[in-house]
Amino acid sequence: MTGAIRMVFLATIVAIATLAWCGDAHAQRVEGDRARAEDVYTAEVVVRGQGEDERQSAFARGLAQVLGKLSGDREAASQPGVRRELRRAGDYVTGYDYRQDETVTSSGSPTYRTVLVVQYDDTSVDALAGTLGIPVWPQPRPKPVLWLAIDDGSGPRLVGLQQSNVARSVLNRAIERGYRLGLPSGSAAEQAVVGAIWRGDTAAVARASARYSPPMQLIGKLRRGEGGWVADWTFVDRGRVLANWSETGVDARQVIATGADGAADALTRRYAKRSAVGPAGRHAVTFQGLDSADDYIRLSGYLQGLAVVRGITPLKATEDQVVLELDLLTGLEGLKRMTEGGDLLVPVAALTPDGLPEPLPPPGPVLPADDDADVESTSPPPSTYRVR
Repeated sequence: MTGAIRMVFLATIVAIATLAWCGDAHAQRVEGDRARAEDVYTAEVVVRGQGEDERQSAFARGLAQVLGKLSGDREAASQPGVRRELRRAGDYVTGYDYRQDETVTSSGSPTYRTVLVVQYDDTSVDALAGTLGIPVWPQPRPKPVLWLAIDDGSGPRLVGLQQSNVARSVLNRAIERGYRLGLPSGSAAEQAVVGAIWRGDTAAVARASARYSPPMQLIGKLRRGEGGWVADWTFVDRGRVLANWSETGVDARQVIATGADGAADALTRRYAKRSAVGPAGRHAVTFQGLDSADDYIRLSGYLQGLAVVRGITPLKATEDQVVLELDLLTGLEGLKRMTEGGDLLVPVAALTPDGLPEPLPPPGPVLPADDDADVESTSPPPSTYRVR
């Protein structure tokens, strides 16, 4: 390769280092009955129409929802590297459908809204979370029992299965956070548990809940307060109190819904796990098999589109290879994961003697979110790649 080609490459990669690539989204509409989000990898997004621009925007909002449900973290979409992937959210979509919802205003007038229900590829979303170091709340997930007592001025009463509409806001909020809550049947014996709820006797509530599985309880008491409502919440896991919190507000339904948020936060703090990716940092990475200026431009554009690449600095270019300093969000391990399965880069360590690629070892172990120990991957991540 001539010196002129190397100069073209160096100038090109510096020029585009601040640009982000955004791919075209392609999705096949799935026809069916009334579409609903039934699992962690499905999202429901209210849209203003069925045009392409609105749909692409909804795909991004939906992927943010899915990452929130997958991790249990309401702020998952704000994690480093996620915003860039949201721009190409359509690449993660496997199907979508529209639904028309009808509601009634306080004056009795009907209103309508259009909801886009989007299904995302679970394998790709899991890989994205692992690559970016987003904790994942494992499935299947528990279904805690909601023991909610409400005093509207006429004395506290238990919300049982027959009064599920009263608890609809908290049940729906739990689904939005990626799990479900159950209600007690509301038998006479369970109605007597109201006293234990009101005085904060979590052990008595746990004993009353022994017939249900799992042994987790979201305990709440809602009462009128100055200018609105006050809710006191406790989340118990196998007899251990994981969280206590209080919420206030003028709308009882909104205050009740906060119980699901606090329970989700407590559960994810304890059970969410993160993949063993590397720390952020700058790494020198060698790319081989570059035969023309077009190859260099193709490589630089590809790297700019990777969510784990925060910056690119050319270090050295020789006849058929280049050494770049990459500022990587999750280290060389994150780069390896994000390029796996692609059609441009093959780790040199993964080449057989005849030059054909072979599968890399599986990714490293999974760590609890609060475990700061350094764990080695099953194999060191490569720092040399061949361009196809």
